[in-house]
Amino acid sequence: MKKNIFTAIIGRANTGKSTLLNTLLGEKIAIVSDKPQTTRTKITGITSRGETQYVFLDTPGIHKPQDKLGSFMMRAASDAAAGVDLILYIVAAGDRIGPIEESLMKKFGDIGVPVVLLVNKTDISTAKEIGDTILRFSEKYNFAAVIPISAKNGKNTDIIFEEIDKYAIEGEWIFPDDMITDQPERQIAAEFIREKLLRLLSDEIPHGIAVVIEDWKETSKLLSIRAEIFCERASQKPIIIGKGGATLKRVGEMARQDLEAFFGIKVFLDLWVKVKENWRASEMAVSNMGFKREDF
Repeated sequence: MKKNIFTAIIGRANTGKSTLLNTLLGEKIAIVSDKPQTTRTKITGITSRGETQYVFLDTPGIHKPQDKLGSFMMRAASDAAAGVDLILYIVAAGDRIGPIEESLMKKFGDIGVPVVLLVNKTDISTAKEIGDTILRFSEKYNFAAVIPISAKNGKNTDIIFEEIDKYAIEGEWIFPDDMITDQPERQIAAEFIREKLLRLLSDEIPHGIAVVIEDWKETSKLLSIRAEIFCERASQKPIIIGKGGATLKRVGEMARQDLEAFFGIKVFLDLWVKVKENWRASEMAVSNMGFKREDF
């Protein structure tokens, strides 16, 4: 008998949510960076194993919103948590419980779905850090299970599937068995480009960057993509481009590798940098970047 389960991956920024999603799927669909608030939208990942189809919702890192973009991100995370069969609450070994964690766990109780606590980054943590983290969080909430993991190297991810499967619901699969995400191809491409910008640029610039795919042409042998990179200040534009165009060229080279691996076809990537001042503070501008107006 076939079964389905929808699971939200919830947690603070930089706890490893997107890394975990990619590891669970066995393929990269979510961008990864060591900078906070990398994930901006809810990302759906799908994998079918045995009789069960697992649908994972990777959400933006929980934080206090500072602008319209931040409000969108928190609404995306909140909506995902409210519409699933199970929540994977991911924390990093050594994390403490503050107001955000208290608020999250209260929300979990209000929602009333099972919550599995994942204590991540065990590959770079001591046994004491892991044990103390498990104790701190378990004293505050009655989790359905607690699993220490390493999203980076896949440690204990099979146990995650075993726990999730206990809550799967009988019924026909929602998605085709070879489908790994419902993200539009243009969104995937834009995110792969933004990931490289996050990696190559200094800390103060990436959060003011958005990538919009302006043109998309595909033949049997070549995918041609024209993407516009928006920054918030004119002073940021030459930094993104780099001396003699070196930074932008490197971004294109790195992004093209990921795009060709994902789409299985040769990719021509044409990148342009434009300035749209303080776009994150404007509801209209954020909406024009591809975020839905009704999500604010």
